[in-house]
Amino acid sequence: MNPSDTTPPSPDVDLTKLRNIAWDLWDPIGLLGPGSGNPGKWYDERNLPFADEYDHYLLTAALDLKAGASCQQVVDYLVHIETQYMCLGESADTYERAKAVVAAILACIPARTSSCGTLGRGSSSAS
Repeated sequence: MNPSDTTPPSPDVDLTKLRNIAWDLWDPIGLLGPGSGNPGKWYDERNLPFADEYDHYLLTAALDLKAGASCQQVVDYLVHIETQYMCLGESADTYERAKAVVAAILACIPARTSSCGTLGRGSSSAS
């Protein structure tokens, strides 16, 4: 899971669902957060210029989960993207948001029926 990889869209991954997950559960930059000046949803006309901001990361996460990556690996990937790649640092809810994203993506992958169970804060925890 390399943040600089170019992951093409997959025909079996619903980009609209991934965007809903990204914007409703993750949004690490806070583009639609309180005080952002961007009220509404990602699909609102005024927000379309940045609607794809998180596509690459969520597509990578979904394809990795579909390919059998552990939930913990994907949580760690999202945390790395937010804290290291985006240089945003860790906030009190960084891991919780990443876990929620992974659980929501799993619910959208029909071929993957296992849940994440209890996830830890880092890669040393089992999934």
